Amino acid sequence: MNLANRLTISRIVMAFFIIVFLLIPWNDFNISFPTFLAGGKVLVDVRYIIVGIIFIIASITDYFDGRIARANNMVTDFGACLDAIADKVLVNGLLIILAYQGFISEVIPVIIITRDIIVDALKTLSASQGVVVKANIWGKVKTIFMMLGLTLVLFYNMPFELWNIKLDYILVYLATILSVVSAMVYYFDIMKKKK
Repeated sequence: MNLANRLTISRIVMAFFIIVFLLIPWNDFNISFPTFLAGGKVLVDVRYIIVGIIFIIASITDYFDGRIARANNMVTDFGACLDAIADKVLVNGLLIILAYQGFISEVIPVIIITRDIIVDALKTLSASQGVVVKANIWGKVKTIFMMLGLTLVLFYNMPFELWNIKLDYILVYLATILSVVSAMVYYFDIMKKKK
């Protein structure tokens, strides 16, 4: 297994760790995580800081696995499939948990997951007809905004929260809108290539 695929697998492992870590009812085991007041205003639970750090590391592997694969001619169908799984487990899993725990609106994971299902179906259908369409720039910008937005959510939007700038929500909502835009662009690109 090449280095790029190992990085992708490490992201899947980190994604599952994040999901399990946030879902464990720690209080049932008499385990509590410390909290502190940031900037004299925001009560921060260290559990989300831990997850935030792991999420940043996982997001960095998302950048490097593709870059390493392309630079060293390691791009494989298995690696591309694994990368897509890692991205969805990491981002969609975290979105569902954050929505369930009241950090973000429930509408966001519904839109993102529905969009992913539609795009995956379009990819499968177009590939079966010999039409290959590459990811568009809107999808890449969406990913950047989502990663930054979720990182800020996990870090309680600090330091922007101290100035009442809801940058975390702005980025997550922009990413959600861009996910729909990128899906539409992808659809129209397929239709163009099929003509």
